[in-house]
Amino acid sequence: MNINGSDRWRTAVAVVGLAAVGVLAGCGDDSSGTTDTTTDPSASASAMSDNMDSDGMDGMDGMMNDPSATPADQLDGAVEATFALLDTRPPGTDDAAGSAWLAQTDDGTTVTVTMTGLEPGAQYMGHLHAQECAADNGGPHFKFDESGPETPPNEVHLGFTAAADGTGTATVTNEQQVGDAAKAVVIHPMEAMDNRLVCADF
Repeated sequence: MNINGSDRWRTAVAVVGLAAVGVLAGCGDDSSGTTDTTTDPSASASAMSDNMDSDGMDGMDGMMNDPSATPADQLDGAVEATFALLDTRPPGTDDAAGSAWLAQTDDGTTVTVTMTGLEPGAQYMGHLHAQECAADNGGPHFKFDESGPETPPNEVHLGFTAAADGTGTATVTNEQQVGDAAKAVVIHPMEAMDNRLVCADF
């Protein structure tokens, strides 16, 4: 299917909305401590995949990955962090590794992640989190407005598809500065959104 113009924008918005559903179920953001059994993360991931164009997550109009953006590691004052494997990772993902950078400028916040040891062709999603990795694997998502939606631009989401050699990268920008409130970035396999793969503290 060939999507462009306003149709492409509506598709991107729909995909991000579906991402929020899968992310909430997978990231354990339910502060009540209960699990919503009506939400199936794998079904949400499948729906997202079905709604993507041929560019996959890399074609999300910059909302989850903007290849034209200057990577955070090339900006002044960028903070680098190394990913650590989490005990919630899916089986067979012990080779995942990489780095993340966060830069804040007058134009807002830029986040870049680069990874190796991924499943070729698999889709991955990341988010800034409000706690350090040692605190419940990053805790809930970071939000600019705590009472606002679980979608960009109120949250910072990244999405990418691993290349044939198992590498992956994404850069995303937001017009607001996160200050010191965003403590970490967490990466999830799209097909196992309830399994946090790696986390890096900023």
